[in-house]
Amino acid sequence: MDFSSIIAEDKIKRAYKNGEFDDLPGYGKKMKLEDLSSIPEDLRMAYKMMKNAGMIDNEETALKKELLTIEDLIDKCEDEGERVILQQKYNQKQLRLSQVLKKRGSSNSAIFKDYQSRINEKFRK
Repeated sequence: MDFSSIIAEDKIKRAYKNGEFDDLPGYGKKMKLEDLSSIPEDLRMAYKMMKNAGMIDNEETALKKELLTIEDLIDKCEDEGERVILQQKYNQKQLRLSQVLKKRGSSNSAIFKDYQSRINEKFRK
């Protein structure tokens, strides 16, 4: 153990004895463990950090998958009535995704996508 670890451990023990952790939210309650089995072990820490920072949102991912599925259905749909229903569903999901991204402080605009694709092109060179 190095010197900084010893000091940190000592400060944590003193704070615990002085009751400084007693007022923390969730004190004395069971922690909710997250199933990270689908994420490779070497990426789990980065995933947790990004999720805690609000960079990863399960609703966002689910909405993007649903949008792709609906796009595929629209492309393959032959019935015009069904196509209209699917297009309405697509518009609703697109609106919901925009709301989620706006809440997170991100954007789903075409300008941002174009900018992102140009950045990706530069990195590929």
